[in-house]
Amino acid sequence: MATRVSYPVEMKMKAIEMRLAGLPVKVVMEKLNIRNKTQIETWMRWYRAGEFHRLEQPVGKQYSYGKGPEYASELEKLKAEIRFLKQQLDVPKKVQGNGKEVSPEIVIPWMESIRGEVSVSQACAWLGVPRSTYYRWKASYGAKRTNPVVENIRQLCTQHKFRYGYRKITALLRKEQAINHKRVQWIIQMEGLQCRVKVKKRKATGQPAHIAEHLLKRQFQADEPMQKLVTDITYLPFGGKTLYLSSILDLFNGEIVAYSIADKQDTSFVLDTLHQLPDQPGMMLHSDQGSVYTSQAYQDAVKGKGITMSMSRKGTPADNAPIESFHSTLKSETFYLEELTCTTTAIVEQTVRDYINYYNSIRIQTKLNNQSPINFRRLAA
Repeated sequence: MATRVSYPVEMKMKAIEMRLAGLPVKVVMEKLNIRNKTQIETWMRWYRAGEFHRLEQPVGKQYSYGKGPEYASELEKLKAEIRFLKQQLDVPKKVQGNGKEVSPEIVIPWMESIRGEVSVSQACAWLGVPRSTYYRWKASYGAKRTNPVVENIRQLCTQHKFRYGYRKITALLRKEQAINHKRVQWIIQMEGLQCRVKVKKRKATGQPAHIAEHLLKRQFQADEPMQKLVTDITYLPFGGKTLYLSSILDLFNGEIVAYSIADKQDTSFVLDTLHQLPDQPGMMLHSDQGSVYTSQAYQDAVKGKGITMSMSRKGTPADNAPIESFHSTLKSETFYLEELTCTTTAIVEQTVRDYINYYNSIRIQTKLNNQSPINFRRLAA
């Protein structure tokens, strides 16, 4: 019998954020060392259904059908219901955004796009379409697919020996008729007519130069400030566009000593965070093996500051647990708590800045004798 793997809540939330940011499932699996893609699809299904409590359930523990955890108060129950109703209003907009009534031509492709992440019953409930109607539409729609457009696409793909992708096939079709490239792409995928030329590899955001040893070895305690630091990047998919937060945490008192917010995670982004550190030789900076951290420019900047670099083992987020935990806490105590899952970019940035100031100066921690990070550092001095 295969061993069942238990993933921490922080990893589940990070996988959800990466999917919301548009990263392919394979990339998420490789970066987080997740074994099965159905695991990610299950987490996404829970997230879309507003069942955040299920992300914390232990392996093998299943709540009975139609029931979740007991709510601590009527207010929490009301908030959960409001969040679910918001999702019911937001998701169908993708289907009804053209101002027309729901029709098989719109519903069937959309249902195919969310397969594995949302159940058919839940999606039909969002759209207000009975399950029996959906299956009847699906059967008749499948029979109608043998139309002239499909046959034209099949002929063009065969004629060019499957060297063309959907963009070039669309260009050829538009010489004779008006057609949307998304429709062509969907038909090509459904009919298995994809381009068979070798797939081009993705270009990394930073050119790999050096992977440092795992020197930190999960020793997350430090005897003095600025002795051991950890850094990472997290997604902020809560505004008009996905933002990224790069932060550096001091393991001595858990203080965020540097951070940057940007809409692109490239080498200059993490360099901006690094340059906020003082020139103090003897520091150890730990990160994962992201391409921005292994880039030549970042490595040169680290050496220029006299910093010793340490890196997590591949696919092991627990090696960088403190900064992963901080990013999870930041989102739990702001965006998820206040339900700011769909707001403006300016509000996202201001929320992060205000919380980091609160986290460093006011928020007490039990491990710091109920002191805030800054107060703990001052008392220790």
